[in-house]
Amino acid sequence: MNVTWPHVVRSEWIKLRSLRSTWFTLAGAVLAVIVIGTVVGYATNAHWSSIGPEERARFEPITRSLVGVNLGQLIIGVLGVLLISGEYATGMVRATFAAVPRRLPVLTAKAVLYAVVLYPVLLAATLAAFLWGQHGLASHGTTLSAPHALRAVLGAAAYLDLVGLLALALGFIVRSTAGGIATLVGLLLVLPGIGQALPQSWRENTVPYLPSQAGGALYIPRPEDPGSLHFWAGGGVLCLWVLGALVIAGVLLKRRDV
Repeated sequence: MNVTWPHVVRSEWIKLRSLRSTWFTLAGAVLAVIVIGTVVGYATNAHWSSIGPEERARFEPITRSLVGVNLGQLIIGVLGVLLISGEYATGMVRATFAAVPRRLPVLTAKAVLYAVVLYPVLLAATLAAFLWGQHGLASHGTTLSAPHALRAVLGAAAYLDLVGLLALALGFIVRSTAGGIATLVGLLLVLPGIGQALPQSWRENTVPYLPSQAGGALYIPRPEDPGSLHFWAGGGVLCLWVLGALVIAGVLLKRRDV
């Protein structure tokens, strides 16, 4: 049988669906997004009378119901890293590259399959989180027809999908589960925290372009930081991060020994 790209995709699909850890991790991400968004909605409504005027002025119901994305991104990132680092850990990657000596089709097949399979699942999760979160907010909530609401739901799923692709690329680059996850956490959480300690002029020219800060524009209609990027600009910057990581992964994949 000729080793064609569709055959590689089929092989990767068999791997993806046959691993129970894939579905357990994905289920954890979905639950995190939905449960946190729902609980925050009900809790906010229950304690509305104790919320101060300044916090009420900053209140954004759309963002409140999608707050579970903050945890969901880490779980999705773990899944992305595991898709390849697990093969390196078990040695299965040798058989994979023996069957596909050109190697790059393995990277592209995993990336395309991951993005295509995950997005509908993640979209269902963000939509459920929004609807149940708004139900919990009651009179303080909004509807899917409100300005920016549908875009935020679609954007939140896209953000999680792109974070997963970034994590997948890091798994190829680092070839280690612990190293890949640590690198992802550093990019998403540690670097933004360090950036906040920089002088204002430096902060304004660096922090908005970090993956999590730029990607937040996809689902946060009204960011607190006035220097934040807008929807298309933020999404474009995050796509560049993902594309850059995939290119580096592809170059290293061709040059390094298994």
